[in-house]
Amino acid sequence: ACSSSSLAIHFAVESLRRGESDTALAGGVNLILTPETTIAFSKARMLSPEGVCRPFDSRANGYVRGEGCGLVLLKRLADAERDGDNILAVLRATSVNQDGRTSGISAPNSQSQMACIREALKQAAFTPDDIDYIEAHGTGTPLGDPIEMMALTEIFKTNQVDESAAADANSAVSERLPHLRPCYVSSVKANVGHMETVSGVAGLIKVVLMMQHDQFMRQTHFEALNPHIKLDGTRLV
Repeated sequence: ACSSSSLAIHFAVESLRRGESDTALAGGVNLILTPETTIAFSKARMLSPEGVCRPFDSRANGYVRGEGCGLVLLKRLADAERDGDNILAVLRATSVNQDGRTSGISAPNSQSQMACIREALKQAAFTPDDIDYIEAHGTGTPLGDPIEMMALTEIFKTNQVDESAAADANSAVSERLPHLRPCYVSSVKANVGHMETVSGVAGLIKVVLMMQHDQFMRQTHFEALNPHIKLDGTRLV
């Protein structure tokens, strides 16, 4: 489902590491060819009646389905350097797991997400303090977004909290925690909708483009933080 292209990239990376392949194309394609899925999601109240995807926003009321195709060409770094390839980014680590028990398809399992993120950080030899940006799943559902952010806030919390500055969860991190650099969070679904099976690679491509331009993109359609999301005591913004 929504993790398909991310899982394809993970398997491609593992294949390269094991020497099963030297080059891999990984990603996904999503086309809306029949109405049945859209009808089912509408009945389940998963889609935005306004046709706008607002990840993490207080006005979030569902997502917008999107079509698309995204592929990335993957090689071992040493091989790419040897071949003189135009290297756009390096994948330091990938991690996958099973979401476990949830209350429904639009509600993730924060404990499972935390385990997956921590495993990726461990493989990459990173700590949460090394991370400056997170491309989140963030579909714009009022239930799923806070659960996802619950996992992120637990991992990226800090013990160096300025209590007087941390009162307003919607303020910039520089105001809440003036001595720490921010870690930005956003979701590509605000820009292109939820392309479902393509959403993972779409997010990856967005991050690579931001790296090329050396610029963070502001979250489209964002006005005020979902009141169920609390950023106190974290670098997240």
